[in-house]
Amino acid sequence: MNKLTWNKRSLALVLAVAIASPALAQSGGDADGRLRKLEAEVSALQRVVFPGGDGRFFPQMQPGQGGTVAPGSPASAPTADLLARMDALEGQVARLTAQIEEGQHRIEKLETRLAALEGAKIEGKADGVDALPGTTTANTAAMTGTAAPAPKPAPAPVATKPTPTKPAVAADPSAKRLAAVRAIEKPKTDDPGDDEYSYGFRLWEAKFYPEAQQQLKLFLQKYPKHARTSYARNLLGRSYLDDKNAHEAAGWFLQNYKTEPKGDRAPDSLLYLAEAMRQLDDTKRGCVALKQFAGDFSKEAAGRLKTQYDLTRSGLKCN
Repeated sequence: MNKLTWNKRSLALVLAVAIASPALAQSGGDADGRLRKLEAEVSALQRVVFPGGDGRFFPQMQPGQGGTVAPGSPASAPTADLLARMDALEGQVARLTAQIEEGQHRIEKLETRLAALEGAKIEGKADGVDALPGTTTANTAAMTGTAAPAPKPAPAPVATKPTPTKPAVAADPSAKRLAAVRAIEKPKTDDPGDDEYSYGFRLWEAKFYPEAQQQLKLFLQKYPKHARTSYARNLLGRSYLDDKNAHEAAGWFLQNYKTEPKGDRAPDSLLYLAEAMRQLDDTKRGCVALKQFAGDFSKEAAGRLKTQYDLTRSGLKCN
């Protein structure tokens, strides 16, 4: 752009000199020298505007260069030579003007296209074009160690790790509910960890599910290595399942089975994971979990958990 601005200024200077050239022709003895200077300036301007330019692109008169005169031909009048050279300069100025105007037009078009592209990019970002795609959920079969089924569009995530933060108890509980919760006695033995878990179990048993969830999470935070952790995670899943939140329940069941696959309540969590999938209408994952349970815990399937196993199996209708 700086070069183009310089070219405009040089061209203006050349045009001004070209306009004044008739007066130069009449000025007398120094007209030829001033014309030679003008020709040199136009030639220099051509080299700047068109670097490397030569006769292949436009005809160019060298300063002081006249036409070839055949031997024996009479010399032309000085005025005729000056006029011919002025005509040549005017032609060069006209061509330079046309080239510069064409260049300006191309630059304006490029600037317009660039502005349009930048505007489209900004608009695309505002509309979320560059937004990242949503994350996919973990497959229950992969989590439980079985062969993963072929990928397909999945329902809402159900196998995510539950958030360890404390759940909010229902806002502004009634005085009657508060009194009922306070009426549940917290055990006091020489094992404070077991006391915390047992208190959570009593809240769940009394159907105070939000309070039970809060208490069991508190136990897991305070006693992460306690012997009751497998019980607590499984009971958290049961509490959410009983509270009609199968999605959150599935997360706790899966976490318990993966964290302690040989834990005291690992079979319960795997079986109830299948039940949570059934309630979420995810038959495929439910059947995978149920098959895993039957294969790994056949003793529990035929004994302690037989009733729940039969109920879940009849609800899933696996192949």
